[in-house]
Amino acid sequence: MALTPAAAQALGVAVGDRLRLVSGSETVELNVIALLPGVGGSQQLAVADIATVQSRFHRLGRLSRLDLIFAPDQSASAVLAAIAGVLPAGVAIAPVDEVEARAERLSRAYRVNLTLLAPMALVTGAFLVFSVQAASIVRRRSELAFLRALGMTRRELLGGLLTEAATVGIVGSLLGLAAGLALAALALHVIGGDLGAGFFRGGTPTLVIEPLQLGIQLLLGVAAALAGAWLPAREAASTPPALALKAGDDERALTLLDRKAPGLICLGVGSSALLLPPIADLPLGAYAAIALWLAGSVLLLPQLARSLFASRLFARVAASRGPARRLAIAQLRGAPGLTSIGTAGVVAATAVAAAMAIMVGSFRHSVDQWLAAVLPAELYVRVSRGAEAGFLDVPTQRALTNVPGVARVDFIRQSSLLLKADLPPVALIARPQKTAPASLVGGQVTDDSGKYDLPVIWASEAMADLYGWRVAQRVTLPIGGKAQDFLVGGFWRDYSRSFGAIIIDLDQYRHLANDELANDAALHLASGEQAAEVMERLRQLPAGDVLDVADASEIRGKSLAIFDRTFALTYALEAAAVLIGLAGIAASFSAMAAGRLREFGMLAHFGLTHRDLRRLIGIEAAITTGLGIGVGMLLAFAIALVLIHIVNRQSFHWSMDLQIPWLALAGFGLSMQLAAVIAAIGAARQALGSRAIRAVREDW
Repeated sequence: MALTPAAAQALGVAVGDRLRLVSGSETVELNVIALLPGVGGSQQLAVADIATVQSRFHRLGRLSRLDLIFAPDQSASAVLAAIAGVLPAGVAIAPVDEVEARAERLSRAYRVNLTLLAPMALVTGAFLVFSVQAASIVRRRSELAFLRALGMTRRELLGGLLTEAATVGIVGSLLGLAAGLALAALALHVIGGDLGAGFFRGGTPTLVIEPLQLGIQLLLGVAAALAGAWLPAREAASTPPALALKAGDDERALTLLDRKAPGLICLGVGSSALLLPPIADLPLGAYAAIALWLAGSVLLLPQLARSLFASRLFARVAASRGPARRLAIAQLRGAPGLTSIGTAGVVAATAVAAAMAIMVGSFRHSVDQWLAAVLPAELYVRVSRGAEAGFLDVPTQRALTNVPGVARVDFIRQSSLLLKADLPPVALIARPQKTAPASLVGGQVTDDSGKYDLPVIWASEAMADLYGWRVAQRVTLPIGGKAQDFLVGGFWRDYSRSFGAIIIDLDQYRHLANDELANDAALHLASGEQAAEVMERLRQLPAGDVLDVADASEIRGKSLAIFDRTFALTYALEAAAVLIGLAGIAASFSAMAAGRLREFGMLAHFGLTHRDLRRLIGIEAAITTGLGIGVGMLLAFAIALVLIHIVNRQSFHWSMDLQIPWLALAGFGLSMQLAAVIAAIGAARQALGSRAIRAVREDW
């Protein structure tokens, strides 16, 4: 046999060595005669003569694939049609590009959903730009008005502000690309190209830098900055200089943003987008809805702030003792738009982070429940992950059944069925299944009247989505080289195969396929038996050195560990969203505090201390941040429902139960509010010093 350099390095062998391989429940040794030339990178492959493989791996007379090369004078379509007409059930012929597309679909949904997280980060960043730019324009309102009075046109002012935003976007995007490449290299090195999910085994991924993609990401970053700055810049350019120079005109600067229609339109269009079917099997409508909901919620913030700050509750709070509290409430009630723009980043950050936390928590809870349902036995035995080379033969099955301490053994045979040429194969799982699976969802057939005369199979949820199967439907499957009719008994959850799986009773399968082999064995222990003692007895069997024995709790723990590694990127994105929200609060309050120097100076002359002014800023930050967190949490529940019931179902074809981590969300909200207050006070510290007192002299 010949190995690729990566395989030889991974296995620790060289040319001339003998390599031990699994064949059924036994082992065989083959000589390594060469390294495959021209196969570099991380591909781990082994190539051997077909006669050697068939004889040494119990595959005589059996093939898994034929590669055909057409004669130059033959029509490809005619040859394909002729061959397809004589193929047995379960065998298909397809061009190379179709086969490659089928393999590409295995990971497309996973890759696309990860890729779509990047635009969501850009949307969140655009709201940060909006908050900072709006606060900055309010602070520089007089300066911009002087420029207009000196002869600058509206178009020139708008162009200048957008150029400023584009410059910031270019610098930020370049820094973001550098940080992203560094994080990508770290993620590939630490947890792999699939983030530990196990999609791509047998290779070590390397970081590939594509200039075109980097250029597109750079343009998207600049576009996000321009989108966030466009509305505040347009308002500044359209305001007459006389109004802008008028004292106390800061709140009027946000009248263009204080409209219900744009926000309501975004919410309505976003809700309508949920009705769109998946486009190329991807939930693009759901992602569009999430982005539009974020935009609509931010656009409605001034209206929400005005209604909240004018409520009786705030009137009672304003009447309470304490000058700082009364002044803070008065400021919020008098300028709700000005104080609410800083919450745009908080709304986006809270909504994205909390929604992902709800979705991940629900997913993890559902996976935990599913593992408990599909792993009812105490011990599980297999030879190898490969269904072709490693299997439990009949003598080994008998030996497992006779192990002391084992009360019952459920053997499982796994194979695959190609039902559609453009879709990956469906997993066929044969195991003892006289009744419905424990992970059944929805309804099931009942045969009380005896009207069904077909054997029953149980399909995963993906079969309903991809193949249109329904409960009690008659379907045909190729088993044992023949087309066999079955009845769909119901649908069950399967979180390990997103392209479909079918459960058939083991006895029924063996009768139809004449296949007595097994891939796995579920061992139910007798009462009072210890798993460790039974595992030791299993190792004493003739095939004990090739058996992989695992405790059910061990499998469950490893599966949940893989789950946590897979969603490590999600946790990182949640942390980034929180930092974006805090940066928005800090930048907004810094800009607004700089614009309120005269106000703070007058308050200092009236006797308020630095401590009182810090308390004033802290109360304003706490209330506005609380508004943003509240709106963000409400939006998070809506987004989480979309992620759970639409995105996951359309992308991976599985459902899950809603599980809300109330304690974690409460802790997250309180921590974010505390951090926002600290950030706001720290950002506004310069406005609370001697500069505020000196600023009053400008009016004397």
